[in-house]
Amino acid sequence: MRFINSYAHLPEPFYQRIDPEPVAAPSLIRLNRPLAERLELDLPEDDADLAALFSGNRLLPGSEPIAQAYAGHQFGQFVPQLGDGRAHLLGETVNKAGERFDIQLKGSGRTKFSRGGDGRSPLGPVLREYVVSEAMHAMGIPSTRALAMTSTGQPVFREAELHGAVLTRVASGFVRVGTFEYFAARRMEDAVRQLADHVIERNHPSASQADNPYLALFEAICSAQAELMARWMCVGFVHGVMNTDNTAVSGETIDFGPCAFLDQYDPEAVFSSIDHFGRYAFNRQPTIMAWNLACLGGCLIPLLDDDESRAHTAGEAVLERFIPAFAAHYTQGLCSKIGLPGDDESFALARGLLDLMRRNGTDFTNAFRALCDAQTDPAPFTALFATNEEIRHWLDDWRARLALTGSVGTARETMRSATPAFIPRNHRIEQAIQAAEVGDFTLVDRLIEVLRRPYEDQPENAEYAAPPRPEERVEQTFCGT
Repeated sequence: MRFINSYAHLPEPFYQRIDPEPVAAPSLIRLNRPLAERLELDLPEDDADLAALFSGNRLLPGSEPIAQAYAGHQFGQFVPQLGDGRAHLLGETVNKAGERFDIQLKGSGRTKFSRGGDGRSPLGPVLREYVVSEAMHAMGIPSTRALAMTSTGQPVFREAELHGAVLTRVASGFVRVGTFEYFAARRMEDAVRQLADHVIERNHPSASQADNPYLALFEAICSAQAELMARWMCVGFVHGVMNTDNTAVSGETIDFGPCAFLDQYDPEAVFSSIDHFGRYAFNRQPTIMAWNLACLGGCLIPLLDDDESRAHTAGEAVLERFIPAFAAHYTQGLCSKIGLPGDDESFALARGLLDLMRRNGTDFTNAFRALCDAQTDPAPFTALFATNEEIRHWLDDWRARLALTGSVGTARETMRSATPAFIPRNHRIEQAIQAAEVGDFTLVDRLIEVLRRPYEDQPENAEYAAPPRPEERVEQTFCGT
């Protein structure tokens, strides 16, 4: 492999050059070998050598570690300096297919952006991000990915003494909306332009061919996020903390802190322990993304047109198309989950099912998955609802709509490809974390393997599709800082 280090070749205000802090006794927990093969990494075979590389104790040859600078709106309040306070970007690598990847260590020690933090991560959040990010990838949702996780052999102190760990993660880029905000807030227009040029080259190269490349960049970012939000909503994913510093301009899901997947369908579900007012509730995610993109648009105004009024008009026109674009993707995605084409009538029928699920406390994933077989065997589906008469009426309307649209023969496969049988259930992740804290990683390994095939039935792993019992429900999740 070879590192390109294009971000490290930008001017110094973009980052701090700093090596990861060595850890006491690194031990490899897991290496994602299929991903390593895709990256074409020439890695040592010995676990001790791998642990040294993926803990930061030894650098991959050619890497130039940096901590990236960025700002961000956190719960709507602007913080002018955040940055990688516990992460080190090792560099950018390109495989033979021309795919570009950034490789970053997370939990790898203090930087100047740590703001008094210890620069470390507990084991639990590292396991959560590995499991959830890889599950998102397996479901076909754009996401950062997990390459490795390594125990540090030293404690991390939060509410209690915890085991420390380092996550190695991979993305097509770690530039955030907050990265643009960092320079825009300082009126560093040249830096904003350099950053935009970097993102165009790395993530949205077609924008370079447009008459107005920076407007085309804004359009591309908005378009990617509209599709991403629809994909989140269709699998019941709650990010938890959609701050602008947690919004990647590549269109990938990033920063799996207090994230969770819905069990019972609740459009107002909140899992983050610090989201006291529900700003980032499940059903608010698309409008919050529009808010975040408005922040990005404000940063790009000087690049869009020499005339500020025309720049605002052009940027606002792009932003106004975000919610309709999201709605189109969401309509198609939700209608696919009931085996129907993405038209208004089918969408209304799907929304009616969601309302029944909300009123019955029905499991989101299992209801849609059971519906896949409801044409021939409706009993498992109707058993998920207490209001049997209402759900039978809904099924009658659904069958009629299938017949009217000519979807009877294709519905089952359409639904099975749109609804996973297995999601990273919150209680399963917590069980795996608790076992790992005492040195047992078998639950983590099994969970990862199950989630690699989310759309397959896997009868031997049926218990992983079951919702939690009342005492197993996870009400809050944490980011580990």
